[in-house]
Amino acid sequence: MLALCSFSSCQDSKDKTDEQEKPEVPATGDVTVYVTTNNRSQDFRKQAADFSKKSNMSPTTIKLQPATRYQTMDGFGAAITGSTCFNLMKMTKENRAKFLKETFSPTEGMGQSYIRISIGCSDFSLSEYTLCDTPGLENFALTSEETEYVIPILKEILAINPEVKIMGSPWTPPRWMKVNNLTDLQPFNSWTSGQLNPVHYGDYADYFVKWIHAFEEQGINIYSVTPQNEPLNRGNSASLFMGWREQLEFVKNHLVPKFKAAAFKTKIYLFDHNFNYDNMPDQNDYPVKIYDAGIDADVVAGAAYHNYGGDKSELLDIHQKYPDRELVFTETSIGTWNDGRNLEVRLIEDMREVALGTINNWAKGVIVWNLMLDSDRGPNREGGCQTCYGAVDIDRSNYSTITRNSHYYIIGHLSSVVKPGAVRIGTSGFSDAGFSFSAFENTDGTYAVVLLNGNAASKTITIDDGTHHFAYDVPAKSVISYRWKK
Repeated sequence: MLALCSFSSCQDSKDKTDEQEKPEVPATGDVTVYVTTNNRSQDFRKQAADFSKKSNMSPTTIKLQPATRYQTMDGFGAAITGSTCFNLMKMTKENRAKFLKETFSPTEGMGQSYIRISIGCSDFSLSEYTLCDTPGLENFALTSEETEYVIPILKEILAINPEVKIMGSPWTPPRWMKVNNLTDLQPFNSWTSGQLNPVHYGDYADYFVKWIHAFEEQGINIYSVTPQNEPLNRGNSASLFMGWREQLEFVKNHLVPKFKAAAFKTKIYLFDHNFNYDNMPDQNDYPVKIYDAGIDADVVAGAAYHNYGGDKSELLDIHQKYPDRELVFTETSIGTWNDGRNLEVRLIEDMREVALGTINNWAKGVIVWNLMLDSDRGPNREGGCQTCYGAVDIDRSNYSTITRNSHYYIIGHLSSVVKPGAVRIGTSGFSDAGFSFSAFENTDGTYAVVLLNGNAASKTITIDDGTHHFAYDVPAKSVISYRWKK
């Protein structure tokens, strides 16, 4: 039996409340509501609210402004790393199916809708590898990590939700394509650091094409890619330095032409690194420099960002400079350094900074790091992150007991009510420093609001779409998602 240390009664006794002991009553009403409090007294609890028949005189009203339209949402999810897939495959088939349905089903679960995988290894793979470690592209082939772990899990996810989008990012090219620097151009036979040899720009573009085709042959379509994970980070266990000038040359003159020749619809997102450009002045505004130099707008959709340095306001700055280019948020981590398993701390901060914070600064999608790690923060490798937690952690003593962490909730509160294709819309009225929220119009004729109350007191909030309004008592330190028909 799958033991769920959230959504159920296996929570430690210190977290139990009388409310948790009450049986769940099927929630029916005009508005579907999901509630999570940071003390787990309500644990992604499905409830309902009804429209009010009285006139709305509430001073704490969030008024929807559907005519004010922002970005169209692509989706929300987590990284399906080799480590994640290893842990999932350790579960019983029945338990794994139950967890994946709860996570990805748009009708019976959270409906997570956008996932990220590595092209070759990441720092959370079972080994260091690429798909062409022997020189020569004729040696390109999927490895056992793909065929035994990643692809089977992706197929199970897609069977549950065929509309899930998949992004691919490489941590390193094959080592035979790397040099020590662009001046000496000496071979650099290391997984860590180095630069891409300009002689192999064309080969590396072909490597991307072969990788996409290999997944297509498995029935898995790749929605988007980034040219390099964290291109300014030389220190990861698998890594490559790729400054903006190199990325411009590689993408503009090699990757884009090869994608067009292959008739791919796969989007390219530039950069894929921190808000502060790792404090490298010559790399500031990395994607803007590439846009300024001129690059295909049909294939190069925009830029991707992480939050290991700098502030989410950088997204707004980039949007203002190039409003027609897209933005996605593709990685963030929790771990021992930020009290990652303490939901009382992390639920509020991660919802404010990562989820709502990036969306309200024009991100079209939000993807967190590992969906699942084990209770020893693994499998992990020396040189990679050995202090990271997953969005959920599974007890490696039984590969059954699951603890859900903040990243699982923040993604679930978005994906449960905000569906791919939804448009973020404007709001007016209620404002409070402890509250954050975003409003959306889905393609199926429903509205959605995701709201954070970071205050130590509850507050009754009214939401008014111009036709209907309803009031709901928002608990202290909680996240609430609402969805209703117009």
